[in-house]
Amino acid sequence: MKITAILPLLTLMFCTACSLQPSGIAQQRLAYQVLNQFPHDSSAFTQGLLYHNGFLYESTGLYGESSLRKVDISSGNVVVQRQLQRRYFGEGLALHNNKLVQLTWKEGRAFVYRIEDLREVGHFSYKGQGWGLVFDGQHFILSDGSAVLRVLDGDSFAEKHRIIVKEGHRRVKHLNELALINGQLFANVLGSDHILRIDPNTGNVTGRLDLTPLRGRGKDWKRAADLNGIAYDDVNQRLFVTGKRWPQLFELKLGE
Repeated sequence: MKITAILPLLTLMFCTACSLQPSGIAQQRLAYQVLNQFPHDSSAFTQGLLYHNGFLYESTGLYGESSLRKVDISSGNVVVQRQLQRRYFGEGLALHNNKLVQLTWKEGRAFVYRIEDLREVGHFSYKGQGWGLVFDGQHFILSDGSAVLRVLDGDSFAEKHRIIVKEGHRRVKHLNELALINGQLFANVLGSDHILRIDPNTGNVTGRLDLTPLRGRGKDWKRAADLNGIAYDDVNQRLFVTGKRWPQLFELKLGE
């Protein structure tokens, strides 16, 4: 199905199908329904996104433009914003003990903020690059653009073990933004508008969301880059997605 324009409150259901991947593995195409679309700041180079108590929290990147934001979903208005110093490139974002943890790309530093007012209350160092980050209730899981996800202690950030992500026998590189949905990891792949569903116990890819039909046309979308924002509302079972400089945020319901 090819969609050349996004209709207001698009409610098309994309069918679940299985397609044969290059690895020879039957890959499940996950179904979803678009429930709503909302304005999104098209200047925001989205790197991390999460939902908490009715608001979105967003980490944006680029040197000199990186920030942490609390965002009203319906209007897209930024309620509170904290700028990073020019030498830092903001990346993944996770919530732990009512504190937000924001990664940086190559600088090896994570910042810790109070969720109430985004006031910085600490920072710490880590090795390697930081791309995506999620907290699973006990551990942080960090992506660095490779096929390897690092599982880190929730208090010390020390590495506990690694998850190697594969489709069949092929490692999947360029894993970026992360989210946890019903015990499964979801990760977007840099350079595409696809999100993978990953079994955190095995690292096997068990499904794929093709969000290419969400991408709009026209001048508002001219600067839009990769899909790179995944936030899940556990209570209402809805998924929010957006991307780098996307003018829209989409609310989705995942199919069976």
